[in-house]
Amino acid sequence: MSELRRIPLPGAAPKVGFVSLGCPKALVDSEQILTQLRAEGYETAKSYEGADLVIVNTCGFIDAAVQESLDAIGEALAENGRVIVTGCLGAKKDAAGDDIIMKVHPKVLAVTGPHALGEVMDSVHLHLPKPHEPFFDLVPSQGIKLTPKHYAYLKISEGCNHRCSFCIIPSMRGDLVSRPIADLMMEAENLFKAGVKELLVISQDTSAYGVDVKFRSGFWNGRPVKTHMTQLVEALGQLAAQFGAWVRLHYVYPYPHVDQIIPMMGGGSVLPYLDIPMQHAHPDVLKRMKRPASGEKNLDRIQAWRAMNPDLTIRSTFIAGFPGETEAEFEYLLDFLKEAQIDRLGCFAYSPVEGATANLLDNPVPAEVREERRGRVMLLQEEISAKRLQAKVGKIMRVLVDEVGGKEAIGRSWADAPEIDGVVHIKRSLVPGKKLTVGEFADVTITAADAHDLWASVV
Repeated sequence: MSELRRIPLPGAAPKVGFVSLGCPKALVDSEQILTQLRAEGYETAKSYEGADLVIVNTCGFIDAAVQESLDAIGEALAENGRVIVTGCLGAKKDAAGDDIIMKVHPKVLAVTGPHALGEVMDSVHLHLPKPHEPFFDLVPSQGIKLTPKHYAYLKISEGCNHRCSFCIIPSMRGDLVSRPIADLMMEAENLFKAGVKELLVISQDTSAYGVDVKFRSGFWNGRPVKTHMTQLVEALGQLAAQFGAWVRLHYVYPYPHVDQIIPMMGGGSVLPYLDIPMQHAHPDVLKRMKRPASGEKNLDRIQAWRAMNPDLTIRSTFIAGFPGETEAEFEYLLDFLKEAQIDRLGCFAYSPVEGATANLLDNPVPAEVREERRGRVMLLQEEISAKRLQAKVGKIMRVLVDEVGGKEAIGRSWADAPEIDGVVHIKRSLVPGKKLTVGEFADVTITAADAHDLWASVV
């Protein structure tokens, strides 16, 4: 039986429900789709029942994310029945080469991979006729955003040139494709003009920006600017300073040219914060992972960066129990962490991913050992984090206010990225002139700390 189209009532704009899963890079894909939908006159539904169809943007990186995505698709089918699927899971096949989504949920209307705006819109047009005339005046210049008004993600490239043995992202998102620098600067300016106070730069490998186009020059405000990380960060910092805003850097590989970024972090616009996905420290484990850097160089570089900027906050992720990891190699990682004193750290027990070459490595670590090692890393990190946060007690810090409640407000300092790091709990002041407002900055005195968060009062 052929699928029947649901036609909106005459004069009513068609409504699309949206479910966005996965990392900030997937979130940006979602924002681009929503922006195009709004440009063509579609409305966004607030519930499954009020939607003429539903789009689910999926994640497919690890088993838990795959299951979450499949569950979300199943829920959308059960609640609405008309579902288009996009995102990383859409590009993933099982061991037999079959489409994972269609095998589990054969009733979905269409499946596309990640970063597939055109294909998604084609599917929407097929199953939900677009309005006769687009309403471009309904689209804000900064596009449709899924983040709060005061912060936004800027995705500078798509794909990745690395072939890490535990990762299948290049098979889903392809090789590195850098966005033109003029487009990025225009998007950043529109975001700042719309009230964004914190711009979070993301990609699969921020340090490699421009490699694919041989760092060719673009133009911004009548002057040439190279498609290169250092010149992009410098230009974003100068632009952010005009609006009193922050720029935060994520997914930065510790290549030598990152040394040039650290001096830019002293003016208050480019934050002294680097998110560096190190994954391990032992040279042999890194070699099996096919990572592009060695642990010894990472430690030397961290120490050199902190010498240049003592306020530098470093966030990283690590994998415990990678295939072949011996107890000695794991102890080496613990020693590295003790010396490196990473400020913010996430650790994952290794999880086999369908299609990853790491699955073929010898001597897999038993699941219970993987989890036990992950626990040891996080226990050590609690001690490190508690000590580093305690050192901030008594200091005055600038925070960006995210929430304001009856008794306290929640903010973030330069050391706290949204969703993944800690927060600053701010005691509400009854003193006139010290009102806290969401999306605005406030200077606070740090009064207490634990292993994750800070507590403060308004200066």
